[in-house]
Amino acid sequence: MKQYFVYILKCSDNSYYTGVTNDIELRFSQHQSGKFPESYTYKRRPVELVFFYLFNDIIQAIAFEKQVKGWSRKKKEATINDNWDKLKELSICRNDSHADNFNDKNPKGFDSARPDTENKE
Repeated sequence: MKQYFVYILKCSDNSYYTGVTNDIELRFSQHQSGKFPESYTYKRRPVELVFFYLFNDIIQAIAFEKQVKGWSRKKKEATINDNWDKLKELSICRNDSHADNFNDKNPKGFDSARPDTENKE
């Protein structure tokens, strides 16, 4: 059975790169050696492998890779540190305009069903 890895590299500029591969040793070596000059990691070497997760299904691996690529730095670091429980906390929207944050103390929350009364003349 073929195996696939979703991995996170920490680059020399402290940014993170997330990828997917079926040969993690080869792929890490390619990142480290700069085999692909057009790649994100080329000018950010050396890189350090800080996380990987094994999948048996490429579709699941690609879906997880895309999910991680969309995450904030804090969520990636929670994953790297094996703190999966913290992901839920970090997923809570804290924007003032979020419906869950609308209350009497924050009356300017966005609600598309609420009429705009502040701009009426």
